[in-house]
Amino acid sequence: MRWFASAAIALLLTNGLWMLPARAQSAVPVQTTAPSTVTSALSAESFVAAAVRTVGSAVVRIDTERTVTRNVPDMFYEDPFFRGRFGGGPNLFQNIPQEERLRGQGSGFIISGGGDILTNAHVVDGTDRVTVTLKDGRSFEGVVEGIDDITDLAVIHIDAGSEALPISRLGDSDRVEVGDWAIAVGNPLGLDNTVTLGIVSTLKRSSAAVGIPGKRIDFIQTDAAINPGNSGGPLLNAQGEVIGINTAIRADANGIGFAIPINKAKAVQARLARGERIAHPYLGVQIATLTPDMARLNNEDPNSAIKLPETDGVLVVRVLPNTPAAKAGLRRGDVIVAVAGKPVRRADQMQTRVDQVKVGEALEVTLQRGDRTQQFSVETADLSTQENA
Repeated sequence: MRWFASAAIALLLTNGLWMLPARAQSAVPVQTTAPSTVTSALSAESFVAAAVRTVGSAVVRIDTERTVTRNVPDMFYEDPFFRGRFGGGPNLFQNIPQEERLRGQGSGFIISGGGDILTNAHVVDGTDRVTVTLKDGRSFEGVVEGIDDITDLAVIHIDAGSEALPISRLGDSDRVEVGDWAIAVGNPLGLDNTVTLGIVSTLKRSSAAVGIPGKRIDFIQTDAAINPGNSGGPLLNAQGEVIGINTAIRADANGIGFAIPINKAKAVQARLARGERIAHPYLGVQIATLTPDMARLNNEDPNSAIKLPETDGVLVVRVLPNTPAAKAGLRRGDVIVAVAGKPVRRADQMQTRVDQVKVGEALEVTLQRGDRTQQFSVETADLSTQENA
């Protein structure tokens, strides 16, 4: 009887719980997350995927071929039996020209529905054949329309006929700030459609500071991985806009990448697409930033060849022969303190001032030579037409 009584009580309790109203059943709190919170959390975690979707289909792989002629020793000439047994002198069989096909690979991105593609100059310079492959597998022969070695920029054209082409959305690199997200897209080491993530480490890193003084670029520095094959691909912000063009230039750098600001490319892309040569003004001096402490250390050295003004400015390390600076009378050891009436304290500031004028325009240069302040008028020339510049 006791067993039947217990079973009956249990059954009544169970039925009672099922009969309770909804508000009573929820007496035990259950932790839930609002749908809006979940959605915002997912969007915060997937902004990289959203950014890549915006531009990813417009990123292309660029395969190049070029012919190189090398002089190789003749095998018969190296054999002691044949050496010296034929007329014509010892160099008759010494070298035989031999052609070799070299292949390379890089990245780029489509910037117009007509088929224009931005990439690095060093990706396509000197190539005989360019093949462009889209993410969807379509492949086209590419024509190099224009190259500017000084800024390491190039424009390639593909003819897609009536086929639609995806287009990249270009951003504004002047609005980029240190700490912003940086997303690199490209084909590093032959691994197509690769995405890496980092932040903008610094801005306006001069090409001279990076180790390529022959260029005229103020790079965006990032810690997003940029490897060979990434060159020419886009650097994106968190909204999927192109803010730079990736450039792999330092083999010894770990965790450091560099990109050409997109606004630099915007300024020349139309002229490159028309096949125009880009003129870059220059003075013909090798320069370095000078501070009073640096000048004082130099002056205290008894073996120093020259005494420097103890001031902030730009030191002329060398004046190249047959250049505008040489013709104007600038000398090694001069310290430039102003250009076009505006003070300059660093070498990159002076370079920026020179870049802002046209070829053939005269620049007023104020400098200190010893204890005297002097002014010179230097007429800029085109860098690409000068030797040893």
